[in-house]
Amino acid sequence: MNDATSTFMCNSGTNYEVVLFKNLSISFYFFVTLCIVFAHAARFDITNNCPYVVWAAAVPGGGRQLNPQESWPLDVNAGTTGGRVWARTGCNFDGSGHGSCQTGDCGGLLQCQAYGTPPNTLAEFGLNQYQNLDFIDISLVDGFNVPMDFSPTSNGCTRGIRCTADINGQCPAELKTSSGYCNNPCTVFKTDEYCCNSGSCGPTTFSKFFKNLCPDAYSYPKDDATSTFTCNGGTNYKVVFCP
Repeated sequence: MNDATSTFMCNSGTNYEVVLFKNLSISFYFFVTLCIVFAHAARFDITNNCPYVVWAAAVPGGGRQLNPQESWPLDVNAGTTGGRVWARTGCNFDGSGHGSCQTGDCGGLLQCQAYGTPPNTLAEFGLNQYQNLDFIDISLVDGFNVPMDFSPTSNGCTRGIRCTADINGQCPAELKTSSGYCNNPCTVFKTDEYCCNSGSCGPTTFSKFFKNLCPDAYSYPKDDATSTFTCNGGTNYKVVFCP
């Protein structure tokens, strides 16, 4: 086997298709497929603009400590659904990457493999979905811990999303955590009114508090109409904590 010119690599979990054409080798087809996979991956530049350390987290992607002004470039495969980026605060990890965080903890791991625990401000995305569009949002359905900007940086898409209000400082007493962050009411009360477990719910006094301060962000689970934005597939993005 001619390894040097005939072996190609893709990330674990990549799907493949083998198509045989007359006079077209399988190796060449794999090379074309490989180029397409890399061409359509989206770059997420995650930056900590806060005056304090945060531990950035991403699913897919893992996690990383970010000191003030540090960035983390993250490539996300085309077709990714249920993607999230968030900041963790008040973390302590040992040399093996095990520990805990005050907010956004993901099972005690530095390298997140699952979503974080509330409260945490979320950048959410699905790439190359219906009509090859990316769907993006900032969600406060898991509460709020750190101000955030989530914006496209390429492909002619210019509509960014920001949630920079002092939600922690103005948080209703019923939702405020002992460490000064702001829970969503579902986390606190766990009722259908706030959690939409039945699939049918509307805005509440608490969701209106979040919506008034961050009009572009999800304030409750059915807040789609005013809180989901789209860009063409292949767009790159930035997520900035404390923009």
